[in-house]
Amino acid sequence: MKEDIGPQKLSDLFGKIEQKKPPAYQWQELALRIISELNVPNFKRGSVFKICKNQSKAKIERALNDTKELCKVGEKWKYFFKVIADTDNQKK
Repeated sequence: MKEDIGPQKLSDLFGKIEQKKPPAYQWQELALRIISELNVPNFKRGSVFKICKNQSKAKIERALNDTKELCKVGEKWKYFFKVIADTDNQKK
């Protein structure tokens, strides 16, 4: 039976560490949070980023909270898009 002696060089340790880059902007972090919380499918993720970039954070947070509170069954991401669209229509 072979004995595990661990890494032999310091570079072996650093080669195994995966470094994840943080988002550059706050709206990107918000979009990633929405994507994970609402289980947004891959083909709609770009739309979430666009919404987060173009809309105010307060409006998006309100829509996210409304979605979590009101949509108990079904696809929450679809409901989120409806809420965002309704708030845009109310402005006009």
